[in-house]
Amino acid sequence: METDVTREQAELDKIQAEINRQVAETNKMIAETVKLRADDTARVRAEIDRLSAETVKLHTENRWYGFVVGSGVTLAIAAILKVFLVD
Repeated sequence: METDVTREQAELDKIQAEINRQVAETNKMIAETVKLRADDTARVRAEIDRLSAETVKLHTENRWYGFVVGSGVTLAIAAILKVFLVD
């Protein structure tokens, strides 16, 4: 009878050791997942910041585009008029 109890206790200890190993492995995987998510979050945040800066730059350039084109057209018209009207 004592050997049955000892055998059962040894089996329970073996099962508990396996459970502890799996819990440790699970915790390791969770920690790795958290790290990967943090890396992905940082990478995505950097990409968003880069795109935001590029968008601001394009909006600034776009705002002045009309003035530049208008100036060019005005100067072209003035040059044409000068060539034909001054002579």
